[in-house]
Amino acid sequence: MNTSDDDNPYDLLSQDHDEGHRWAFGTGFADPLAGIDTSVPEQLDPDALARWCLALGDDALIYSHRLQQWVARLPELEEETAVANIALDLLGQARLLLSRAGGIAGQTEDQLAFFREEKEFRSVRLAEHDNRDFAELVVRLLIFSTWRLALFEELSSAPDPVLAAIAAKGVNELAYHRDYAARWVVRLGDGTPVSHAKTQAALDNLWPLVGELFRPDPDALATVDPAAFDAVIDTVLATGGLDRPTAAALAPVGGRTGRDGVHTEAMGYILAELQSVARAHPDATW
Repeated sequence: MNTSDDDNPYDLLSQDHDEGHRWAFGTGFADPLAGIDTSVPEQLDPDALARWCLALGDDALIYSHRLQQWVARLPELEEETAVANIALDLLGQARLLLSRAGGIAGQTEDQLAFFREEKEFRSVRLAEHDNRDFAELVVRLLIFSTWRLALFEELSSAPDPVLAAIAAKGVNELAYHRDYAARWVVRLGDGTPVSHAKTQAALDNLWPLVGELFRPDPDALATVDPAAFDAVIDTVLATGGLDRPTAAALAPVGGRTGRDGVHTEAMGYILAELQSVARAHPDATW
């Protein structure tokens, strides 16, 4: 196997393959995995690896879209910039993961992002949830980024070197996402009676979606220790004077959840907005 620096996924993934251009449908962007050895290690099942990368990519794509919807709606310009950058980080992760999955399955990231039906998306239901207010935005970001950071830390040593490189690249981004959210949850929880009440209500509303994050997945190459997740969340809640909810997890539908293509009502509206231009002009370039 060639081990020259030119084939090192960790170095190649940090390069700007698009010469500073932002990604959007129809822009003719470069493959983010161009120049990287994307052969699947012999000990791995290619189909299972593709499904796992697709699931992680769908989480990032759908959640990024939800965060983008809040740009120009946030309380201060500084927060708009921060949330927009977090959304871009997740979009970057989605591109890499969908490219990895698509490269195995013979599809492009455009095809996976814009031309699949709702039942083909494997994102967790937490990713598609609509934020009612800023308190819910930061509480959800805390939950999602705490879980995803722990998962990516484990995946940084995954047996697939491309996925390992993608995860390693995402760790620093997710650490910032978690810390940004944690600071705001503490600030709101320990703030005025109104901000405290809104933050506690956000926790209570979102908590049923947490259990799905820890459901066994036969395709997973890493798992998150619930105790490690709880330690972070409980520390933040205690600092902010917030109570950990006791609500039961949102039940599967016929034993199936988001990873199985079963989503909440919100998912259809997200995809209608996300995919409308691509579906209306499938061959467009600009």
